[in-house]
Amino acid sequence: MATTTEKLKSFFAESRRVLLVTKKPGMKEFKMAAKITGIGMILVGLIGLVIRLIGYVITGS
Repeated sequence: MATTTEKLKSFFAESRRVLLVTKKPGMKEFKMAAKITGIGMILVGLIGLVIRLIGYVITGS
């Protein structure tokens, strides 16, 4: 069974590998991610609003 020290060493080695592979997104990629996130938030809000309105119509309160 792995000791705590071995687990920590393994975790830091994996974290280092991930950080070496990642890169900072360019402005175009960032804007696209921001747009997709914004659209997703709007859709979730609209779905919640529709459910709330349907509940209001059904219960009348």
